[in-house]
Amino acid sequence: MSLEIVQQHRVHGGTLRYLRHQSAVTGTPMRFSLFLPEGEGPFPLLVWLSGLTCTEDNFTTKAGAYGPAAAHGLAILAPDTSPRGEGVADDPAYDLGQGAGFYLDATQAPWAPHFQMETYVTGELLETVVAQFPIAREKVGVSGHSMGGHGALTLALRHPDIFRSVSAFAPICSPTRCPWGEKAFTAYLGDDRAAWADHDAARLIEAGAAQGRFDDILVDQGLGDNFLAEQLKPELLEAACAAVGQKLTLRRHDGYDHSYFFMASFIADHVAFHAEKLKG
Repeated sequence: MSLEIVQQHRVHGGTLRYLRHQSAVTGTPMRFSLFLPEGEGPFPLLVWLSGLTCTEDNFTTKAGAYGPAAAHGLAILAPDTSPRGEGVADDPAYDLGQGAGFYLDATQAPWAPHFQMETYVTGELLETVVAQFPIAREKVGVSGHSMGGHGALTLALRHPDIFRSVSAFAPICSPTRCPWGEKAFTAYLGDDRAAWADHDAARLIEAGAAQGRFDDILVDQGLGDNFLAEQLKPELLEAACAAVGQKLTLRRHDGYDHSYFFMASFIADHVAFHAEKLKG
């Protein structure tokens, strides 16, 4: 598949590229950023999934991840959060439509023709990157923030054959039990709540999806996050992991909010976490 380099930058001894391609899965052009550390590779890869309203650029410019990634010899892939463009369904609210793909495959009109983010991320995007860059296909982890934290957790649980490590910042831990998730799942998946549970990290773990596949899940949550009580609900993830014996390292941080200042403060820990899990 043809990739267009939109921008290219030298950073921390490695190379950061912004790329664009025509996706057969979403039926739209899709953009992503890819950092490769210095060297020949093949490199272990961390897939980063961003949150509501974000693009491939937010994490790239704000998180400060590339210094730690270069030190650990880790590549980082950051896709856009949804399909975009003329003819792509949208909604005037920030929490639905373009910029709010929720990393699932929509089954309902008008979203289904383009909003196929689970298949895009776990299939077409990874296959394209592995085919064209020196990436170790068997050494892939996933992380994300907020909606992207939900995506990281659920995609790891649904595709343990692809992802060997998983972490998240301020994830939507149980979208079937919060306003963001209920709104998005109704739109994308319809009214059948049984289908919703397949995209809810806490409920997936309760149902046994982890089954010892991940020796640890790392989650950081700021206690100054204004979305904590209503939308994120890490206590539900904590209870699910405790119920089935899944190790969860849930770190709560006084005063930190939902912004990239929070992520920038602890991103080095997540990079090191994934580098350790993906080595060997």
